[in-house]
Amino acid sequence: MTSGKQGQQQSWFFSLRGSLLFLAILTLLSFTYLSLKYSTPPPQVSKLSVAKLNDALESEKEEGGEEEISDIYHSPRVFKLNYEEMEKKFKVYIYPDGDPNTFYQTPRKLTGKYASEGYFFQNIRESHFRTQNPDQAHLFFIPISCHKMRGKGTSYENMTIIVQNYVESLISKYPYWNRTLGADHFFVTCHDVGVRATEGLEFLVKNSIRAVCSPSYDVGFIPHKDVALPQVLQPFALPAGGNDIENRTTLGFWAGHRNSKIRVVLARVWENDTELDISNNRINRATGHLVYQKRFYRSKFCICPGGSQVNSARIADSIHYGCIPVILSNYYDLPFNDILDWNKFAVVLKESDVYQLKQILKNISDAEFVALHNNLVKVQKHFQWNSPTIRYDAFHMVMYDLWLRHHTIKY
Repeated sequence: MTSGKQGQQQSWFFSLRGSLLFLAILTLLSFTYLSLKYSTPPPQVSKLSVAKLNDALESEKEEGGEEEISDIYHSPRVFKLNYEEMEKKFKVYIYPDGDPNTFYQTPRKLTGKYASEGYFFQNIRESHFRTQNPDQAHLFFIPISCHKMRGKGTSYENMTIIVQNYVESLISKYPYWNRTLGADHFFVTCHDVGVRATEGLEFLVKNSIRAVCSPSYDVGFIPHKDVALPQVLQPFALPAGGNDIENRTTLGFWAGHRNSKIRVVLARVWENDTELDISNNRINRATGHLVYQKRFYRSKFCICPGGSQVNSARIADSIHYGCIPVILSNYYDLPFNDILDWNKFAVVLKESDVYQLKQILKNISDAEFVALHNNLVKVQKHFQWNSPTIRYDAFHMVMYDLWLRHHTIKY
């Protein structure tokens, strides 16, 4: 009797388990069917869309777009799209405060060591990027220059105090600095006098964007925040070089003062070489008219060692005259380095490479040299200041660098 009851219970248990298993399988099949029937199919790219995309790419190439700039830019299409957006939207507010007859809002020199700084001051005032409405601004320009301070014999300590008083007056008068602690503010200084005068203000250097000609990340320059300003000594004495490879018979050229360790070594090692034209001092004007500039035309490579700072105006000279610049400077964040691929139109070396300099240059094949030279001609427009400005010139490239940095600012 007991065994009969146990058999009935086991039979009932297995029957229940089988029913549950059957229901589970049925439910799974139902969900699978419904998901296949009603799920949204993946988007399909029509042949017409592909054709339109190909037409757009071909149109860009015909207009000198992507194909024209692909050899010199890191991301040609990204640069093209971002540049066009910058031209349409970017706005900068220039603080109007300060006596124009002292150190603020001053007309800048457009020659010599202050040329880049001067052109920027003039160009930004005359450009469509300027807005009179600070609420429309993406960035705020602090228009202070140390040129007149230096001319009046002001000490670096007093320069720092003058700059500090000016910036603090802006902070107390306007609400814009305090919104980001100055992250959306920038100032421009090319000469090392201005750099030294502002380095004493830690809150200005660390928080705001510095556009400087001496961008050494060994002494405080922050590449993702600050902007490397190209040092260009304009006007150039002679027209631009380029497409003249057959005239370039000298392997390498440099002439200048020995005002840095790397220049001393360069002169000592290579001054008497028969293939490298290395002069211990700047070429005396008494030797002939524009002899120094004409040597750029005859040289394949122009050596650009750092001087008192990491930068050298010789880089822009080399680019203008069609001579491949050989960068020989440590810790140098090159101008527009996040936009341009310098390895496509220049030779970038460490200072320790100076001892193998000639062999490094001789190892560059004729085909590689031709490619470097052709790309160099393409970038010349980026290292030229103009008034009025021209698309893609030095001013617009600096503005583009500023435009890129404003995207990282959080309010």
